[in-house]
Amino acid sequence: MFSLLSKLFIKDYKNYKSPSVRRSYGILSGAVGIGFNILLFIGKFLVGLLTGSIAATADAFNNLSDAGSSVVTMIGFKLSGKKADSEHPFGHGRIEYITGIIIAFLILLMGFELSVSSVKSIISPEKVEFSVYSVVVLTVSILVKLYMALYNRRYADRIDSPAMKAASYDSFSDIAATTLVLISVLISAFSDIQIDGYAGLIVAAFILYSGIKSAKETITPLLGVAPTKEFVNQVISIVMSHDMIVGTHDLVVHDYGPGRLMITLHAEVPSNEDIMYAHEVIDDIEADLSRELGCEAVIHLDPIDTENEHLAEFKRFVAEKASQIDADFTIHDFRMVPGRNHTNLIFDMTVPFECKLTDDEIKDKMSKAVLDEKPGFYCVIKIDKPYV
Repeated sequence: MFSLLSKLFIKDYKNYKSPSVRRSYGILSGAVGIGFNILLFIGKFLVGLLTGSIAATADAFNNLSDAGSSVVTMIGFKLSGKKADSEHPFGHGRIEYITGIIIAFLILLMGFELSVSSVKSIISPEKVEFSVYSVVVLTVSILVKLYMALYNRRYADRIDSPAMKAASYDSFSDIAATTLVLISVLISAFSDIQIDGYAGLIVAAFILYSGIKSAKETITPLLGVAPTKEFVNQVISIVMSHDMIVGTHDLVVHDYGPGRLMITLHAEVPSNEDIMYAHEVIDDIEADLSRELGCEAVIHLDPIDTENEHLAEFKRFVAEKASQIDADFTIHDFRMVPGRNHTNLIFDMTVPFECKLTDDEIKDKMSKAVLDEKPGFYCVIKIDKPYV
């Protein structure tokens, strides 16, 4: 059904990278979620009234909160499509992440409320009445939620949407919750064992876990995360496809919301190339990155002396010394400045975040390693961190 609605209401529905198409999928997902969850709320609420099951009633209000979450999702996708302005020059794409956090908060709130109701039911248990209607409604609810979970997961991956991923996790937790409610109703119907309160408590645990997972999924991109290896490889492949480029470093990816990426990097070119032509190549690369990856790119041109074998030999020597300290240490922007009494070796060193050494300790170790074998050669080091 969701695929059919996509074809009917979303123009160019297969162009998942298009911001307008992403927004349309998010709004459609929210609208369908509202409709399904309201129907499930009505059905489960009637089950709760007929059977006296606290777990069924709580599960009904869980669906009502899901409908509210769907409203938030729709609003989030709508607002995230606002154009950039003077106060928000990078657009409003991160509103989608904020939407995911609100959904996670609603899930956690519902989990807490259900926990309280379940504990009360355990302390003062009441007989749960059996009804064929309740079994039918709960079974249909499980199937509907499975369908919702699958289409949200499928399209969340296609359009890379944290909000739809959060909705998918919520639906999977609802499946577990409703299954427990169904089991509780059946056990209560054919025995004197009253597990309604315990079932509700387990349901609450599922919901709380789903909320925590959803929160993590949406808070992480707001804090800033490293890009995927696939994306980094795509960027480097595009840059290095131009014959003039001999290397890259200092790649940084800035995420301002889905479909709003800005990247900066240093591109190394032979220092004997014509500066105007080199600038033209850099402009072409920026255009290629924008066209193929849908991102804004700013590239710093780094001239590299590719014909000085003496310089290249020293660079290899220093790189070897760096790797002896830590196999993950790399160097770039290497220069050699001779003086009357000593020579400065000036370079940047990229150090992993996991390194236990301080920047000063790294500089001291590196300087000593070089000076021990090459007296009169001093290291001037700038420590970088790998942002990819």
